[in-house]
Amino acid sequence: MRRIKIKDEGLKRSNRLTIMLNNREMRALNLYCHRFRVKNRSGFLRQTVMTAILQRFNDQMPTLWEDSDPDLFSENVRKQA
Repeated sequence: MRRIKIKDEGLKRSNRLTIMLNNREMRALNLYCHRFRVKNRSGFLRQTVMTAILQRFNDQMPTLWEDSDPDLFSENVRKQA
């Protein structure tokens, strides 16, 4: 299998991250990888972590209108009723 040359050095993965799992977490990870045929566990973990991080950034991004849509439990709706 030939490796693809990385054109942009900024995209090269040179930082190492190590995590520790207890026995139950490791068993769950192994079961998931086996059940869903995950062949590259580090790629799967990297993708899962980055998806969670980017989703949180997206959720926390300020919007033009800070107020959320009114619902049945908001103060504005109770005052009008």
